[in-house]
Amino acid sequence: MSIARLHKEKFSDPYETAKGETRAWVNQRALKILWFNTGTLCNLACANCYIESTPTNDALVYLTHAEVVVYLDEIEKESYPTHEIGITGGEPFMNPDIIPIMRECLDRGFQLLVLTNAMRPMMKCEKDLLTLKNEFGAALTIRVSVDHFKPELHEEERGPRSWKPMMLGLKWLSDNGFKIDIAGRTRWSEDQAELRLGFDAFFKQNDINIDAHDKKHLTLFPEMDENAPVPEITTGCWDTLNVDPDDMMCASSRMVVKRKGDQKPSVMACTLLAYDQQFNMGQTLKEASKSVQLNHPHCAKFCVLGGGACSVTE
Repeated sequence: MSIARLHKEKFSDPYETAKGETRAWVNQRALKILWFNTGTLCNLACANCYIESTPTNDALVYLTHAEVVVYLDEIEKESYPTHEIGITGGEPFMNPDIIPIMRECLDRGFQLLVLTNAMRPMMKCEKDLLTLKNEFGAALTIRVSVDHFKPELHEEERGPRSWKPMMLGLKWLSDNGFKIDIAGRTRWSEDQAELRLGFDAFFKQNDINIDAHDKKHLTLFPEMDENAPVPEITTGCWDTLNVDPDDMMCASSRMVVKRKGDQKPSVMACTLLAYDQQFNMGQTLKEASKSVQLNHPHCAKFCVLGGGACSVTE
């Protein structure tokens, strides 16, 4: 056997690193947050979309209201301590069942976080959104993607003519008293303090009621590049990095997806790894209540080293 064949590739073995060390894993301590990916179709094709959403990518098809109800019923049946539901895409407001799905979650008493680019698909739901906001108030949070406070940089990621319709949606949400969060990016190499100062000025200039210095109100996501050099995380890294595995997203959350051609949805370990079958935990939340091996570059760069988290409460 050649030396080349003896050398393992990084992230090739779920239990050992390329150097033969024990790979780190995360135990699910409690299902506190459940995410639904309502489909990968989107009105935009961003330069570096975390989940490769486009106007033609239907690799994850629309979840239906009935399919969502199955998982909400399981939470109740199994008495899981789930307090928050997250909805992501694609663009969730393109899903024809989005309003019934949102109402179902809110009617059951969950905190609900909906991710959106705040463009035309959202604004087509204007009347229904106002109704939900008036009924449920602060239980509903809308997180708007504003990649940068400079229009030209936002459009570098989102595409030409994406700034103005986003601003119209963001202003409408703010002016109508919705609870809003913002998701920005760190891809332009500015430090977080500099970015928060820039967003602070942007929010004040546009009379948008968001505290740029609150990490829950303005989340700045690290970039993810599967081809970038990233160290593998071993069991010894937790102490070396002073990171608690219980703080990782997969310790307290799961995501439901439905792949094109599948009869039923699946439960994934993570919101960032919707396609990788090694992170498919089964078709039920009970099946998905097991440990997750950190066998992907995103686990290292985004979560362990980058401190990324997708929820309002994480």
